[in-house]
Amino acid sequence: MAEFNGPPGLGGRTALITSGTSLSSAVSTGQAGFFGIQMPAAWDAAGLSMQGSHDGNTWAEIIFYDGTPLAWVVAASQIILPQSPAQLLGLNFFKFRSGTSGVPVNQSANRTITLLVA
Repeated sequence: MAEFNGPPGLGGRTALITSGTSLSSAVSTGQAGFFGIQMPAAWDAAGLSMQGSHDGNTWAEIIFYDGTPLAWVVAASQIILPQSPAQLLGLNFFKFRSGTSGVPVNQSANRTITLLVA
């Protein structure tokens, strides 16, 4: 099961994409809600997609009602704010992927992504 790695309430929780891989460790919102993502200071060129879980054990790609995967165009040192964080309500655990499930992009060094919660 994914671990909760931060204080309750406002703030950030971190997930690590290990060098040579594309999928991060799990991160939990705790009892807070998903608000955004802070990208690391260095990032190999790739978009960002996500997996979600309600229990920290069962993972799935996050896909919108129309079949479109959740994905963002990102770069280093950005804060990403989703148009509607409410779409992610009910998911308490997340993993971040460099690239997409179909075309993952391995990062050349460890990358820490921060999940912003409120």
